[in-house]
Amino acid sequence: MKRQVEVFTANCPVCDPVVKMIRELACDRCEVTTYNLVKQCEDKTCLDKLDEYGIKKVPAVVVNGELLDCCKDSAITKERLMEAGIGQS
Repeated sequence: MKRQVEVFTANCPVCDPVVKMIRELACDRCEVTTYNLVKQCEDKTCLDKLDEYGIKKVPAVVVNGELLDCCKDSAITKERLMEAGIGQS
């Protein structure tokens, strides 16, 4: 089963390293989708997803429909991403 990883970014110096780290960690079972909120998406689904997931800050990472705890109140780290299953086949 694929692991759906959604990354919400503002294409900023804080977001870019997180996107890079996720792409480096991602395995064959990880399907990574990046939403650049500055450009928004053509159909605006990325904005709907902000509300759906309760995202209040970026960068934010959602795995299988769940906003990672580290995106709610602390820094996104490699360890937290791996705990969420990113990069594990």
